Amino acid sequence: MSATEWYAHKCLGDGVFWIQERFYESGNRANIWLVRGSHQDVVIDAGLGLRSLPDYLRAKGLLGEESGRKNPPLAIGTHVHFDHSGGLHQFRQVGVHRAEADALATGDNFEMVTWLSDGEIARAPTPGWRASEFRVQAVRPTRVLQEGDVINLGDRQLSVLHMPGHSRGSICLHDRDRKMLFSGDVVYDGSMIDWLPYSRVSDYVSSCERLVELADGGHVEQVLPGHFNTFGAERLYRIASSYIASAGGCHRFSMCALKSVASLVLRACNSRHGC
Repeated sequence: MSATEWYAHKCLGDGVFWIQERFYESGNRANIWLVRGSHQDVVIDAGLGLRSLPDYLRAKGLLGEESGRKNPPLAIGTHVHFDHSGGLHQFRQVGVHRAEADALATGDNFEMVTWLSDGEIARAPTPGWRASEFRVQAVRPTRVLQEGDVINLGDRQLSVLHMPGHSRGSICLHDRDRKMLFSGDVVYDGSMIDWLPYSRVSDYVSSCERLVELADGGHVEQVLPGHFNTFGAERLYRIASSYIASAGGCHRFSMCALKSVASLVLRACNSRHGC
């Protein structure tokens, strides 16, 4: 299967494109965002990487680097979980938060919570492909990010907001001028996951408090999340405030139990495959 078959995209306007892996039929299927700037294009998350995302972007004419006026695209992982980081190795420029830079550089599939089944892939990307053989390929980041960094695209800027909780290196990218928030898995319109090996409920609460402040202060009008559909400030406020209200002692205890089970399962899975 070619890259042009594997992916599909939709233009949202204002230089933003929404890309998805058509044949990855799972709730884990991550949104891929392309943000075009006058001097730099940024790809936010890169999916599983089963086919070449750069080839797709070039075939569809979505990149401007061939004109000579732009740098090669910068691919940024909002965090290193497998459904977001699998395609990062395909890019020459890669950015990730410093808390997860080593995991990406060493191909730590435990921290990447690599878990993929054959049933989630509707059409094999290559003949004989098997999900049991899938691993995130290691790549050394060319740009290690931290809170307050600004990604300059020329005519627009994306500010890095470190928002741990779902993972220790989770980030959002905030286009302050356009009031857009690329939120990764920090927040999306679904059940927020805080029981993975490097999740931490107390950090998640603090991150949600920041999200409430962004929504309440009128700094966000559109959220472009890591999964599912986009939504607005009112929904952002409700999701974040609901998590804060629910994260009491009972919730923390149950999440600790789930976290222990998830860690054991992931360690056993990765051990069987020599990771």
